[in-house]
Amino acid sequence: MRCAIVHYHELALKGRNREYFEERLVRNIQWTLKDLGVRRVENLRSRIRVVLPDQVTDQAIKERLTRVFGIANFSLAHGLPLDLAKPDLETLSKAVIDSLRSESFSTFRVSAKRADKRLTLTSMEVARDVGAAICEGTGKKVSLKNPDLTVYLELLSKEVYYAIEKIQGPGGMPVGVSGKVACLISGGIDSPVAAYRMMKRGCRALFVHFSGRPLVSRASEEKVRELVQLLTIHQYRSKLYVIPFGEIQRDIVANAPAPFRVVLYRRIMIRIAQELAKREGCWGLVTGDSLGQVASQTPENLTVIEEAAELPILRPLIGMDKVEITDQAEQIGSFAISIEPDQDCCSLFTPPHPSTRTRLDDIQKVERMFDVSALVKQGLDKVELSEFTFPG
Repeated sequence: MRCAIVHYHELALKGRNREYFEERLVRNIQWTLKDLGVRRVENLRSRIRVVLPDQVTDQAIKERLTRVFGIANFSLAHGLPLDLAKPDLETLSKAVIDSLRSESFSTFRVSAKRADKRLTLTSMEVARDVGAAICEGTGKKVSLKNPDLTVYLELLSKEVYYAIEKIQGPGGMPVGVSGKVACLISGGIDSPVAAYRMMKRGCRALFVHFSGRPLVSRASEEKVRELVQLLTIHQYRSKLYVIPFGEIQRDIVANAPAPFRVVLYRRIMIRIAQELAKREGCWGLVTGDSLGQVASQTPENLTVIEEAAELPILRPLIGMDKVEITDQAEQIGSFAISIEPDQDCCSLFTPPHPSTRTRLDDIQKVERMFDVSALVKQGLDKVELSEFTFPG
């Protein structure tokens, strides 16, 4: 039997809630592999077994499972029946030796894990006996510290699985176990990384984008669609709300002192995003703020902007610098999309000298010059919804 044997770490610490987290991970694995014809994903003791059809390539499975949050690591393995009272190590050793014929290596080691303690042999005894057989059958030497190749054995209640590679997963928590959040996403580098980090902690992300349209083109919107499609690989279904924000910005520019414009923009955005978040059952808002990176992200301005929100504002990048954020953007594949040129609402009507230490009473005094509720309604009335799925 050809399988993927999936391991997780953090989920094993969830006590009485562990079964819920495991079942969510099983469903997410089923979803990401469903178009490949995978039908059996089974929750075993401390691991998950994915039975692989013959027509599915190893590479296709690796590409999918390395994107599933909650997976610590996995191996592509082959299985044999196992008798706990009288394990057939001779047949196992022969199968392992046959699988090594096409491999180039000089040294090896065997790593065995026993899931069922009723097995008459310990993990070390199985590793020792199979290792001795491999030495005799291949003429290769054992190296416990720095081998060219490691043979992995998974000893379960009724089967034993062998593999020669362990692939790292992304870790984290299965998407869906931490509720839903609304992520404010631009076409830049930071906000897609912020959304990714929240999904890795088990949140399902709803996306909200503020476009400078009708005063600028749809270039930023097309970038955001690409970014949302990329991120949907990790959560399988996504919604993107696009709000044409240019006219609202123009109203603010016509009536507000220039230094306060950026903070006013952000406070209106927070209010609009919050209404959409409430409709969708989100418990928080997510931004790509990094402390001190730009004028709106000073401690004073962050505090004033957050005052406009009723829901919690989450800032997963707050303590990261631009190099760290860029490195993660490259890692997840969003960087190449984000650096494509465009003009979004964040760069539209930005004053040359924005306020960096805005006081709440000053901004509230300026807001009294506007019908804030009408501006929020104007944004909500023109919102456009797109939906994304993966795979398909």
